[in-house]
Amino acid sequence: MSLSSQRMLLYIGSYAEAGGPGVYAAELDQQTGELRLLSEASGLNNPTFLNVDSAANRLYAIADAVDETGRKRAQVVAFATDAAAGTMQELNRAFTSPDPTCHIQRNERENYLIQVSYHGGHVALISLTEDGRVGELLDLSQHTGHSVHPDRQDRPHPHSAFFSPDGRFLLVPDLGLDLVRIYKVDAGNGKLQVHADASVHPGAGPRHLAFRPDGRFAYVINELDSTIVAFRYDAEAGQLHTVQQISTLPAGFAGENSCAEIAVSEDGRFVYGSNRGHDSIAVFAADPASGELALIEHVSTQGKHPRHFALTPGGRFLVAANRDTDNVVSYHVDPATGKLAATGHMLTLSKPVCVKPLATEA
Repeated sequence: MSLSSQRMLLYIGSYAEAGGPGVYAAELDQQTGELRLLSEASGLNNPTFLNVDSAANRLYAIADAVDETGRKRAQVVAFATDAAAGTMQELNRAFTSPDPTCHIQRNERENYLIQVSYHGGHVALISLTEDGRVGELLDLSQHTGHSVHPDRQDRPHPHSAFFSPDGRFLLVPDLGLDLVRIYKVDAGNGKLQVHADASVHPGAGPRHLAFRPDGRFAYVINELDSTIVAFRYDAEAGQLHTVQQISTLPAGFAGENSCAEIAVSEDGRFVYGSNRGHDSIAVFAADPASGELALIEHVSTQGKHPRHFALTPGGRFLVAANRDTDNVVSYHVDPATGKLAATGHMLTLSKPVCVKPLATEA
């Protein structure tokens, strides 16, 4: 798809009350980086994380809801999307996990969802119907244990879920246990099977993970101590092996900080991580042979608490969501150096949390 024929959409999740807008569709101008709001969807409580199925024109959002017993539970809401119009139409919603969730992932080949509960400490396997509606809860894997931080690691806190590049394994960073739990998914029988664990250093608090596109290395960003751990990935065995630990902060920074999102460029040469407190994107060069990272720069997110960001398909832009200053900001990405340059454009939205880009025909 050439740039001239490409249109870049952004689906944005947020912290929101059900009575107001919570999921947004916007457009990113491929020349200037200007952001334009197209539509919004209401009726969801805290649709903080999204998943986009571009092939089927579907969008999935997590949400909090209260069931008939009065218990706060998780839902998944499915939307049909119209990329040309930039609109979303709700298809259905269903109760899923028994506790509120923080992340959602979709298996493209076997048609199911993974939902992760930070507060409940578990990972949920959820079916999808043939037409892309939310099905039923198939299995729940409960994590147990704790790590060293007295407040944040007194129990399990799985924070996200990512499939290996070949789709054979599911990797779940658990902030409370200081590990990445690796699963096999038996989709035919609707079961989650623990395969292995990969530990990070005590007190790290692993939050999100990103693979290099060739699958040789994976990078885990740690919320509690503002570090990234680089792993070598053994695709055959489904195992992670530690290569390096590196700080996301500039030398001498003494303020409070926690990390959130991590992403790898499409060519695998650069890794990006977000700092909340320092309120920056840390940019690293990735050694193609060893996977080790070297700091390039820190760039202000022009707001506070960058909870999430995304590189657009093709890698020409990075879009960051600043939750505490209600703004979404775009940056040009230099393909040669990986450096970021603010476009001067931003979109004002209430408490944006998640940005999911979609390239489509203009």
